[in-house]
Amino acid sequence: MSRSLAIDMTSNKGMVKNLIKFVAPLMLSGILQLLFTASDLIVCRYFGSEHSVGAIQSTNALINLIVNLFMGLSIGANILMSRRYGAGDKDGAQRVAYTAIILSVVLGVTIGIFGSICSRYFLQWMGTNPELIDLSTQYLAIYFIGVPFNMIYNYCAALLRAVGDTQRPFYFLTGSGVFNVLLNLLLVIACKMDVAGVATATAASQAVAATAVFLYIYFKKGNFFTFKFKQMRFYKKEALEIIRLGLPAGIQGSLFSISNVMIQTSVNQLSIEHGAALVDGNGASSSLEGFVYTAMNSCAQGVVTFGSANYGAKNKQNIKRVIFRVIMLVMICWFVPSVFILAFHRGLLGIYVSTEEAINFGADRIFYTVGLYFLCGLMEIFAYSLRAIGYSVLPTVISTLGACGFRLLWIFVIFPINFFHNLTWLAISYPISWTLTALTHAIFFAVLFKRLKFDPNTSANSDENDNPNQSEVTATKQSSEPDSAVVQT
Repeated sequence: MSRSLAIDMTSNKGMVKNLIKFVAPLMLSGILQLLFTASDLIVCRYFGSEHSVGAIQSTNALINLIVNLFMGLSIGANILMSRRYGAGDKDGAQRVAYTAIILSVVLGVTIGIFGSICSRYFLQWMGTNPELIDLSTQYLAIYFIGVPFNMIYNYCAALLRAVGDTQRPFYFLTGSGVFNVLLNLLLVIACKMDVAGVATATAASQAVAATAVFLYIYFKKGNFFTFKFKQMRFYKKEALEIIRLGLPAGIQGSLFSISNVMIQTSVNQLSIEHGAALVDGNGASSSLEGFVYTAMNSCAQGVVTFGSANYGAKNKQNIKRVIFRVIMLVMICWFVPSVFILAFHRGLLGIYVSTEEAINFGADRIFYTVGLYFLCGLMEIFAYSLRAIGYSVLPTVISTLGACGFRLLWIFVIFPINFFHNLTWLAISYPISWTLTALTHAIFFAVLFKRLKFDPNTSANSDENDNPNQSEVTATKQSSEPDSAVVQT
């Protein structure tokens, strides 16, 4: 492996460069995924039925609620694999890989069957606008058929990212996304399938991505972990550790989704009063916000991977350095797209929706979310930081009370008051909840990090790494050395 493809996660030297090298493909993957999702909406906007965009967007909170609980376990697999990598434990990494892949298949099939059967009941419970519910049900039932492939892709990609390989998941996602767009054009324009065509294309593209990443792991030689069917086993110890580390993150994601489902339910209530254009505009704004969030969250994920690797290598000072550098990257990744979106928001909203009324509703929301989204980025950083140093339940509790609890309180206490009963005040609940949660996470991290101690005889302290004469760690360094995790990408 060439020097240029090596990422050192546990050395202070060149840390910013290594973080960017790690984060860039992850960010591009997320942005491409959003672009492909946006293409779904744009194709429906021009070639689908009147409210197909709103019908698709009204399912997002529900999809996240059901999928996030189990997708959070992939974070557990990422953390555990990063620790094994940082400690040079190849056998342990192998056990993590087998267990994670088996979990992804079992959970994916279970969610897919459950979601497809119950789609309409869930949408009815959310009070989905009668103009949208038939289209939403079609989209949701087909979407869940592709969930098993989505789970397999995300778990396998998490394993690769845990050892620093963010490029291959990006390549696979790009290929599947192009396939998604082409199939969209065929099914929606040529076959007139509307939202059912979009959902079918999405499920098919997820199958392509899952197949590609799995085949890469299976056939690629020289990875930190490999895959062989004859040796495949489910390891109880690793499974419990993945669940211990990942389930709280999944619960946190689901609780956030519960609050978002309640907000979507409130949006649905408002749409009964103001028309389905409100749902369309809210959905268009949400899609644009996703680009800012994805850029920031991709950087924030560097904390959990680099932080976990340094935790495994017992390098306390570099954990702190990782966090400060990621904060810098997150602020940049918030500022640049936010300025562009806020400057051209009406034209950008008009890509998704066709009426001036829907654009106005989208504009009511976007200033209070995109303009203050850096608060969400800080919240993510400190939550990931706590997980990187071994606290998986605490950030879930904080997020539940600080963000989810506050939003639910807002919906049930503040929102019913006439003055606050509009889309703008629903949007304002987001930055307030981000601020409360970010501050609480930061305080707890500061206290717990100060208490974190490693045995000085086994610690890979920063003295050696801080030395400017220290030779650069390369891909030829042996994985058995616990003081440095060199990532092959």
